Amino acid sequence: MLEVRSLATPDVKMVRTDRFSDTRGYYCETFRRSAFAGKGIAHNFVQGNQSSSERVGTVRGFHFQRPPFAQAKLVRVLRGAFLDVVVDLRRLFPTLDKHVSVRLDSESDEQLLVPKGFAHGFCTLEPQTTVFYKVDEVYSPDHDGGVYWADPDLAIEWPVKASEAQLSPKDRALPTFGQLASVLE
Repeated sequence: MLEVRSLATPDVKMVRTDRFSDTRGYYCETFRRSAFAGKGIAHNFVQGNQSSSERVGTVRGFHFQRPPFAQAKLVRVLRGAFLDVVVDLRRLFPTLDKHVSVRLDSESDEQLLVPKGFAHGFCTLEPQTTVFYKVDEVYSPDHDGGVYWADPDLAIEWPVKASEAQLSPKDRALPTFGQLASVLE
């Protein structure tokens, strides 16, 4: 059974699939186009991405793609746990600059649907966390963008201090939300 529920920003959704367990382990169907479309999620996912983070406190993001390569993402944890955070970048919406954060882990069978027009980032809560996500548009380096993860104006409660976070040099240099030019409509 597929369960879909809206979060504080209604376009951001939690998706849960059934898990069938026995003495061997478990099986779950993580995506079936017809079932998702029946729940209003009709994205045509065209690329799969996976990342692994060795240390607790590893931060990746906030990342987004500018049109015409803006991406919706369906995010799930294969191993470990992380705090997943999305920030609304849609200039014409009342939820502009608001964020939604959820804990995702490998035991819950929950996935986060991140719509186009949102910046996405996460912080690992367990060592050796592996994340897999589908996107509905291919990556384009020329349309790549980001927002500084610890922007105080976004008021996100991260589980790691800025001085202790593990970040890439690229993510350390991202602009704050206020420094972004018009990103998405």
